[in-house]
Formats: sequence, C-alpha cells, structure tokens
Amino acid sequence: MKKSILIIFGVLALLLFMGCNSYNGMVNGSEAVTAKWANVENLYQRRSDLIPNLVATVKQAASTEEAILTQVVEARSKATQIKIDPTNATPEQLAEFQRRQGELGSALGRLLVVSEKYPQLQSIQGFSDLSAELAGSENRLAVARQDFNTVVLAYNSSVKRFPAVIFAGMFGFRERAYFQAEAGSKANPNVGNLFNN
Repeated sequence: MKKSILIIFGVLALLLFMGCNSYNGMVNGSEAVTAKWANVENLYQRRSDLIPNLVATVKQAASTEEAILTQVVEARSKATQIKIDPTNATPEQLAEFQRRQGELGSALGRLLVVSEKYPQLQSIQGFSDLSAELAGSENRLAVARQDFNTVVLAYNSSVKRFPAVIFAGMFGFRERAYFQAEAGSKANPNVGNLFNN
C-alpha cells in the first residue's frame, strides 16, 4: 500500500515537474518572439522616421516629381497605421503588414530612382546621408525579420513537441505566424529592362 502511494506521488511529481518545465520554456519562447517582433517594429519605425526628411530633401530639388512624393507619403501613412500584437498575430495579419511595408519600400525605390535624374540632389550631403541611412535600415530590417522567424521556429517547435504539446493546449500557447516572402519575390527579376532605358 505504501509503495503504491509513493509510486503515485512520484508520477504526479514527475508530471508536475514536466508541466512546469514545459510551461516555463513556452513562456520564455513566447517572450523571445515578442521581443524580436518589437525589434522588427522598431526598425520599421526608424525607416518611417527617415522618410519625411528624405521627401523634404527631394522636394527641394525635384519639385516636378510631386506625384511620387505623394505616393511615398501616402504609403508611409498606410504602413504606420497597421499595428500587430505578436501574441495573437495571424499569417493574414503579418501578410497585410508586410504588404503595406512592401508598398512603402516600392514607393521609396521609385523616389530614389527619380532622385538620380537630379544631379544637384546627389550632391546634397543630407540626401546622401539619408539614402545611406535608409539602405542601412533596409539591411537591418532583413536581419530582424530573419531573427524573428528564427525565434518563431524555436517557439513553434517547443509548443509542438511532446510532452509540451499537452501543456501548450492547457495553458493556451499556440503556434505563431512567420514572415513570408512577398508575392512575386520568388520570380527572377528582369534585369534586361534596367539597361534598355
């Protein structure tokens, strides 16, 4: 009788230990995902903060390009309106967030192409500095998105592994969404058109 009670307590203690261990691991993983998402948002905000200065600099030298400047400002506005809670983000929400950021990136790309038409703009130190800052932001964003996906992978794996999968359901931990490649990004770019202009 005493032996069976000890075995039952031993099994319960083991389950409690496994549950606590799984729970703590999932909490750590969830917090890591949230922290990496904050880094991504921070870098998008940094890029967004550079845009008004870049637009103002280009506007002074290239007043005839008002349509492109307007597109950049509108794309920035749309991109900064969407907010994502990383604890409840769905793939659809991340896709919409990424789509809006992509529109902003595309508008910025058009702005930088237009700026090449204006040699006086290229000689303005502020424009050169802002362009370099923007390029640096884009590189940091790529790294931050990759880091985010890495922690999401680790978190999702921990939530799906046995015995954590049992406790994940009990405690409300679920898979998180990844950043996905933008539509059309898998196609090879047609670089021939760049040289035909």
